[in-house]
Order: sequence, then structure tokens, then C-alpha cells
Amino acid sequence: MNIAGIRKNARGVESLLAFCTIFLLALFPLMEVVARKFFHTGVRNSTELTHHLVLVLAFIAAAITSRENRHLSLTLNLKFKPGTFSRVRVFNAVVSTAFATAFAWCAFSFLLNAFDPADTLWVIPKRWIAMVMPVGYGIMAYRFVRQAPGGKWSRAIASSGFLFGTLLAWEAAANSASVLLPAAANAFQALMPAYGWIGAHLSTPIILLLLFGAVSGLPIFIVLGGIGLMLFAHAAQPLEVVANEAYSLLTSHSIPAIPLFTFTGFLLSESKAGERIVRLFKAFFSWFPGGLALMAILVCTFFTTFTGASGVTILAVGGLLSYVLVKGQYGKKFSSGLLTAVGSIGLLFPPSLPVIIYGVTAQVSIKDMFLGGIVPGIILVLAMALFGILFARKKNIPREPFVIREALSSARAAFWEILLPVIIVWGYFGGITTLVESGAVAVIYALIVEMFIHRDIKVRALPGVMIKCMPIIGGVLAILALAKGLSYYIVDAEIPMQLTAWVQGAIHSKYVFLLLLNIALLITGCFMDIFSAIMVIVPLIIPLGDLFGIHPVHLGIIFLANMELGYLTPPVGMNLYLASYSFNEPIAKIYRDVFPFLIIQLVAVLLITYVPFFAIGLLGLVK
Repeated sequence: MNIAGIRKNARGVESLLAFCTIFLLALFPLMEVVARKFFHTGVRNSTELTHHLVLVLAFIAAAITSRENRHLSLTLNLKFKPGTFSRVRVFNAVVSTAFATAFAWCAFSFLLNAFDPADTLWVIPKRWIAMVMPVGYGIMAYRFVRQAPGGKWSRAIASSGFLFGTLLAWEAAANSASVLLPAAANAFQALMPAYGWIGAHLSTPIILLLLFGAVSGLPIFIVLGGIGLMLFAHAAQPLEVVANEAYSLLTSHSIPAIPLFTFTGFLLSESKAGERIVRLFKAFFSWFPGGLALMAILVCTFFTTFTGASGVTILAVGGLLSYVLVKGQYGKKFSSGLLTAVGSIGLLFPPSLPVIIYGVTAQVSIKDMFLGGIVPGIILVLAMALFGILFARKKNIPREPFVIREALSSARAAFWEILLPVIIVWGYFGGITTLVESGAVAVIYALIVEMFIHRDIKVRALPGVMIKCMPIIGGVLAILALAKGLSYYIVDAEIPMQLTAWVQGAIHSKYVFLLLLNIALLITGCFMDIFSAIMVIVPLIIPLGDLFGIHPVHLGIIFLANMELGYLTPPVGMNLYLASYSFNEPIAKIYRDVFPFLIIQLVAVLLITYVPFFAIGLLGLVK
């Protein structure tokens, strides 16, 4: 068999493993629910097994994301000359390969030293399960080399990253050698320069290189993980902490909900659920002024709550909604601006992934965060709806008559999709299912509805749907895993305490602090995606919130609402670029179209910021 055949088979095996893993990830929590409900028992070690399935899935998905060249990166759209652009891509390939190799060494040393060989999960040693970490990073490093542009010479240059990465993680490599080959460890150590010299003298230049790479397309997980690694090296702390923090986060309590709800969202987006839901809301709301605009807002809200990624919403239903709005005489400018703006408007409603990640990072009850996001989320929806109504009245856009037969027919067609959020909210807030179990129920329910009731997704097409969602799962989990190490360093270095002391001396008004926090978070949203920001920025603002007596849930909603605006803010607002692609419009025109909606959402965010009752009022009523 030739090399191309081997690669094709490897890709097939990789995709099959991903499919089996996400299926088992949904199956075990569902079995737990059934066993608990009907047999008053449980599945042995199901929780721990579920957590380790996430670990496996995270690295398989990240490897697939590298295969598809879809890792999340900044989208500054810098203009390089063709030759310069090629050299920048080769530079990024070298850096990505180097740090992926370094992460692999850190993970390998971590699993050799952190796990007792006798420590098993069912009959499988945990050390074997954790082997997916160095293997996954190694595959990613190999693929970064393969993707270097310019042929063999470029790939040869990118291959130097394997050597540089080994040097960067020399301490971890030496620790691995001492475990595997104790007799040769000293000789191996003598072949290379002192690791301490690299950490002491090269950390700052390397961090600057990473920051340059960040604005030129370097994957975000490489940037954040690399900065964390070099900070640990500079402080002469064990590099295995980076791998340990990644393992701890990926096997933590609520993380399995992320891939489960993401997969659910993709099952909906890849079926004809969007068409049925658009028809439903159009039938029920197009009879009053701004009804079609409200329809578009509600459809985007529905999809974003499940995918957690507004880009998926725009790509899945943006074209259809744009067609409906333009046909309804709303105009191309209004339609593209509205759909770009509301692509992220569902991020505060359950089961939104950013809310889950925030709760895990800030150690705030996820259930409280979901409750806290309901009213602010409604405020954002109403603000957009009010603008749509005023626009429709101003332009005298004709309304469509309410037809009860069409309303009932569309309700029957979309009944099973509309029932999904009801089941999730009822199960989770009713105490019947945990968050992870709710995600498992959502996956199985969506599979049954879209494959067997509506038959939109054929069995043979299911692996393709799964592969489409892997870049979101792999990209997000890779960022979270490595950003956790940087977050650990920030806390360990007492940076939040130092920042709190400075703020305490410089700012004495709670309201001034809230205004400055809004400005800082909006700037952050211009340059950092929401998942990275949660891991890096949240540890800094939590003690500041405590200092000014801001309720933890209110602080979380302020953070998420501001970061939601980040999807609309240049230069890296993801919605702007996806809307440009989806609606075939220049990015500068999208900027202009979305600006009025951005201002309206900004006013709503300020209202949410300065009126805490909106975020915490339901907490008192429920409790």
C-alpha cells in the first residue's frame, strides 16, 4: 500500500474513533439516567468513564481539526505580499510544530509520572487512556509540517519544529527518559544545552514571537499554551503542570456537556430543522409589524443556544433567513446587519456552551448562571425586536395575514424540534437530569427526530455530520485545555491579587469600575475569542468583582454579554467574517450594516451591567 493509501486509511480510523467516542459519550449518561430512574441504581464508574471519554474525544477532535486545517485563529485579515505571506505561513508551521511537540513531551512525562500503573478505569490503565494526549499532540505536530506551503523545502524547514519543541520542553523530555531509560538519562541530558538557560534567556523573545504569530494566523491554542509553557519555563516550574491542567479540565464535571450540545446543534443544522423552524415562526409572527425580523431573531437564538457558536447559526440558517427577509422587503442592508448581529444573541440562554465554560472556570453554579442569563437574554432579544418593529413601521413594510391552517401545519412540522429545549430545561431545572445527562438526552433525542421521524439525515450521512462538528469541538477543547495552564500560572503568580490591590487604590466607585470593566471587556472582545477570554480573563476579574461586592452571577452575565458583542467588533469579530462569506458582501460593508445593531446591543449591555436585578432577580424567586 502506498503512502496516500495509508493516510486515507488512517483518516478513516480517526473518524471512526471520533464517531464511536461521541456515541459512547452520549450513551453512558443516558444509561445512568435510565438506571437511576427505573432501577434505583447506577452504572459503575459511569461518571469517571464519561469524563475520560471527553479526554479521548478532545484529542481525536483536535487531531481532526488539524487535519482539516480548521483550528481557531485570529482573523485580522492582514495584507501580505504573496512571497511574504508564504514565508509567514512557513514560520507559523515551524512555531506550531515546535509547541505541539513540546506539549507532547509535557503530556508524555505527565502520564509517566502522575499515574500508578495499577490505577485502572474498569480494566484499562488510566495511563493508557492518557496516552491520547501525547499521541494527539504528536499527530497535530506532524500535520502542521504537512500543511507548510511551498513543497518539500518548506516542509523540511517546518520539520525543524520537532527539534525546537524538544529543546523547549527539554525538562519534560529528560524526565520521560529517566523513567523509560534510567541508565541513559544522564548521557541524554549531557547532549543538550542546559534547559534553565532557555527558560531564563529566551522566554521573552519566544513570547513576542508567539504574539506576532497570533496576529498572522497562528492557532490560538498554540499561542495561549505556548505563552503558558514559556512562563513556567522562565519561573523554573515543572512543565508537566501544562499537561496536568489540561487533563484536569478535560476530565472535570461539566465539560462533557460541551461536545454533546455541540453535536446536537449540528444535527439540527444539518437537517431541515432550520426550514421547519423558520416556517413556524414566520407563520406565527409575520402578521404584525417587524414580524419577520422577530422570526429571524428567534430562529438564530434557538440555534445558537445549542451550538454555542454563532458562526454555525449564520452558516446553517443565515442564507435562508436572508432570503426570507429580503423577499419580505426588509432590504439587503438591514437583513445582513440583523443576521450578523443576532447570530450570537442566544449565548445567555441554556444550554449555552460559554455559560457552562464560565461556570466551570469561575466555580459558579452553572444552574445559577443559566437562571441569571434568562432575563438579560430576553432584554437583548427585545432590543433587537424593537428595532425591527420600528424599522418595519418606518419603511411601511407590508404584513402577511395570519393563516390558522398554516400556523397549525407549521407547528405540527416543527413540533419535535420545539419540544427539545422544553425537555432539556424541564429535565435539568427539574432535577431529573444533570447537565451532562441533559446533553446526552439531547443528542439521542435529536438523532431519533432527525433520522427516524423526519428522516432528514440518513445513517450513512451521520459520520459526515459528526466530522463537520469536530473542528468546533476540537478547536474549543484544545483552547480550553491549554489556556487552563496559562490561567493556573496567572493565579499562581498572584497577578489577580496584585491587580486587585492596584484597583483598590485607584478606583473607589463601583459604577466607575463597572464602566471601566465594560470598556476593558469590549476591547478584549476585539482581539480574543470568547473561549480564550473566559480562561484567561475570568481569573483576573473574579477578585475585582468580590472587591466591589458584585454578585458572582451578575459578574458572569456582564462578562458574557460584553464578550457576545465581541463577535461583532473589528478586527476579529467572528460573525463579521462569516457574514461576509455567507452573504457574499465585502467585510467593510458588513461593518457598516451591523453598526446600528451593535450600538443597540451596547445600550442593552450597559442596562444589564448597571441593573443587577436583571441578572440575579430570578435566583431569589427560584430559591
